[in-house]
Amino acid sequence: MSNTADIAAAAPEGRGKLDELMLAMDVVDTLRHREDLVARELDDAGKQEKLLENLRRIYREQGIEVPDRILKDGVAALRDSRFTYTPPGPGLKRTLATLYVRRGTLGRRLFGIVAALGIGWGAYQFLVVAPGQQAATEVAAEMSTTLPARLANAVNDVNAVATDAEARNRAAALKADAERALRNGDRAAATEAIAGLTTLRADLVREYVLTIVSRPGADTGVWRRPPRNPLGRNHYLIVEAIAPGGQKLALPIRNEETGATETVTMFGVRVPEVMFDAVVRDKQQDGIVQHNRFAVKRRGALAPEYLMPFEGGMITKW
Repeated sequence: MSNTADIAAAAPEGRGKLDELMLAMDVVDTLRHREDLVARELDDAGKQEKLLENLRRIYREQGIEVPDRILKDGVAALRDSRFTYTPPGPGLKRTLATLYVRRGTLGRRLFGIVAALGIGWGAYQFLVVAPGQQAATEVAAEMSTTLPARLANAVNDVNAVATDAEARNRAAALKADAERALRNGDRAAATEAIAGLTTLRADLVREYVLTIVSRPGADTGVWRRPPRNPLGRNHYLIVEAIAPGGQKLALPIRNEETGATETVTMFGVRVPEVMFDAVVRDKQQDGIVQHNRFAVKRRGALAPEYLMPFEGGMITKW
């Protein structure tokens, strides 16, 4: 029973001290929000009384009677920064504490960064690494299996139709080029050599007759001044390649005057002047060149077989 009475007796005193503390804190807060009251009076002892009077007026207007003792305590507390929180300076403890307090936000951000990196890595693997590995695998298979098989077939195809040593020698040279490229891992060079074998076979199986042109409106022969010999003359018979079925073939011809190679159906072949004059006389008899077979290209041969004298030069324009 005595203990209860003691507590009851002590309660008003404790509550009174708490109320006074709260009032003092309120005075400090009021002073902080009324800088016009504190700007000069706080550091001037002669003006503190005016500051106290202004504080009394403010609280009376709110219906609150605050003892001067508490007002003075609040002013002193503001001057001494008693209720002001001063954050600790920078350091490891402060940094760790800040990280701990912000762990939720930082964790979400870290998760977002990790997720973005994971998505980027996955996209890189899917869009760049995997296709690159697939392409490398395909190239390796091509170099070890596909291209060697194509090379062997191409060589066999050429040798199956070739009838002269020159064609076989050219096929052997192209085969050596391809094999060297395969050993060196040079896919482009190997492919080029195999393509050369394919072209060689196409040349070998082609058949035609080089026929001197003698139809109306078309030149049968022309003579030209050599570019480097303005006093000389080169004589050319105009020919065209006729296949066994009668169709005209377009052939790649190197123009000796320009050095350029063009694919044409008619071109001039350089012949001795005597041969040129003989063809002119042949045509003058009836308007037709009777002996018009200039050369024959047979299947399996690399070059035509010339039936008339040929000096080796050709032109594509005249």
